[in-house]
Amino acid sequence: MTDFPRFSNQQRLPGIPAGGIPFKWLAAGAAAFLLLTGLARGVYTVGPEGVGVIQRFGRFVGTVGPGLRFKLPFGIDTVTILPVKRQLKMEFGFGSSGASNPDQAASGSEQDRESDMVTGDLNAAHVEWVVQYEISDPEQFLFNHREPGPTLRDLAESVMREVVGDRTVDEVLTIGRQGIENDAITKLTALAQELGMGLRVQQVQLKNVHPPQAVQRSFDEVNR
Repeated sequence: MTDFPRFSNQQRLPGIPAGGIPFKWLAAGAAAFLLLTGLARGVYTVGPEGVGVIQRFGRFVGTVGPGLRFKLPFGIDTVTILPVKRQLKMEFGFGSSGASNPDQAASGSEQDRESDMVTGDLNAAHVEWVVQYEISDPEQFLFNHREPGPTLRDLAESVMREVVGDRTVDEVLTIGRQGIENDAITKLTALAQELGMGLRVQQVQLKNVHPPQAVQRSFDEVNR
């Protein structure tokens, strides 16, 4: 009969001291795991058009430029990346497909509402326009207003209604387009600066301007 070796419960693996793995070894292993996890989670990249706005425990501490960056992990630091070197735009009365900016255009029903306007001589006009802007102060843009995008949309619509309301329907539909654009950008720029929105309005451009569908035929007949 072959005798098989018997192992005593006192035997242990090489390198493991009697009594099992010491607590300090376990603690060191856990610390190493947390360190590696933190390093992995703390690395992020800011693209060439962006700037990273850093908050530590919810308080603004600074900004970082493009490149590979590191933040304190486990919720200590949060980073919001803003496209400060990209020209952004908002569309009113219409919306282009494939927009990456969530504030670029309103929903379908809202587009009709924001484009229907009343002129100074109490006629109706359908006005579509674009506002182009860039973020000039990331701290102001992110923290001075809870929702900077919707706030800018509201301001731009209010300004356009005011400017259109100062003109006759003939000016709005024909000869007054350049004046409308100039007045709108002047007023919108002043409001953005006054409210500390941290952005620079670069252009206001009228697109499709025409009478509402219900009166389009009558308008065409008058202008033949």
